[in-house]
Amino acid sequence: MPDPEKAPDLTESLRQVATAGREAFGASKDTGRALRRLVSADLALARSALGRGLAWTGVAVVFGASSWLLLTGALIALLQRFGWSWLQSLSLAAFVSVAVTGLAIWRVMYFFDNAGLHATRRQLTRLGWFDEPGKDAAEEDDIPAPSIPEPPR
Repeated sequence: MPDPEKAPDLTESLRQVATAGREAFGASKDTGRALRRLVSADLALARSALGRGLAWTGVAVVFGASSWLLLTGALIALLQRFGWSWLQSLSLAAFVSVAVTGLAIWRVMYFFDNAGLHATRRQLTRLGWFDEPGKDAAEEDDIPAPSIPEPPR
C-alpha cells in the first residue's frame, strides 16, 4: 500500500497526466504521418507496377497469339502429312481454338463474378450504408425478413 505522505499533490499529478497525453498525441501524429507516407509510397509503387505489368501483358498477348498461329499452322501441316484433307485439318484446328476460347470465357465470367464484392455489399446494405435499388438484404440471402408482431387489440 503506497504511503500517503509520499504521494504527489493533485496539481503535479495533473501536470504529469497532461504531459503524458501530449507525448502520446505527438507520437500518434508521428505514426499517422509515417503511415500516410508509407501508403503514398506504396500507391506510387503500385501505379508504376501496374503500368509496367500492362505493358508486359501486351507483349505476352502479341507473342502468345503469334505462337498460337504458328503452332496451329504446324498442326495443320502435320495433319496434312498424315493424309488429312485441308478441310479436316482446318476444322480440327478451329475446334481446338473454339474450345479453348469457350473455356477462357467461362473462367473469366466466374472470376469477374467473384470480383463483385457480394458479401461486402450485403453487409453494407444491412448497415444502411449502401442500398441497391430493388434488392433487400434479406431477399438476397434467402433469409426470411423478421416479422413484427401486431399489438393486441
